[in-house]
Amino acid sequence: MTTLPNCPECNSEYTYEDGSMLVCPMCAHEWVAGEENNVEEEKVYRDSNGNILQDGDTVTVIKDLKVKGSSSVLKMGTRVKNIRLVDGDHNIDCKIDGFGAMKLKSEFVKKI
Repeated sequence: MTTLPNCPECNSEYTYEDGSMLVCPMCAHEWVAGEENNVEEEKVYRDSNGNILQDGDTVTVIKDLKVKGSSSVLKMGTRVKNIRLVDGDHNIDCKIDGFGAMKLKSEFVKKI
């Protein structure tokens, strides 16, 4: 009996062959046998001008942004220090003086 490799996504041992593909019934991940890519691609986040953003950078807001759930507005030119990049629909987690914790999209900021 041939031993099949564990699933590269969830490491489940219950993989099975489906034609030339290997399938994991636990997480529904499918891959071609022999092409296990364990190299994770690092996601690159860019500001509105195309500059690469990194954790800890300082950025400014390029346009007035409405704060969801509040009647206040985050004004253009507001400086945001020590950003943290995250995955999701909003790329930047940060704390802004006077507003508190915020999530911003990288397309609305400019790196200083």
